[in-house]
Amino acid sequence: MPLFDIYISPDEPVYVISVVSKLVELPVWTLRQLDKAGIVCPKRIGKKSRLYSLKDMKRLEYIHYLMEEKHVNIHGIRIILEKETQE
Repeated sequence: MPLFDIYISPDEPVYVISVVSKLVELPVWTLRQLDKAGIVCPKRIGKKSRLYSLKDMKRLEYIHYLMEEKHVNIHGIRIILEKETQE
């Protein structure tokens, strides 16, 4: 039984890049490339620290699926995600 319940909004940036990398099984360098490409842009704290939200991680899980199962590169992922948001 938990001592207390915590609610964290899915949009709240709380996860550091190293934790996200392990949870979504994507290397840190890939997460940085996705940020650079504008596909998943975590909130910046200071100049270096990236913080991801639960919503970001759900998107990254889908991206991981596209990369590993469908062999889609970052450019292709951007196109797929843009098409899906238009529908």
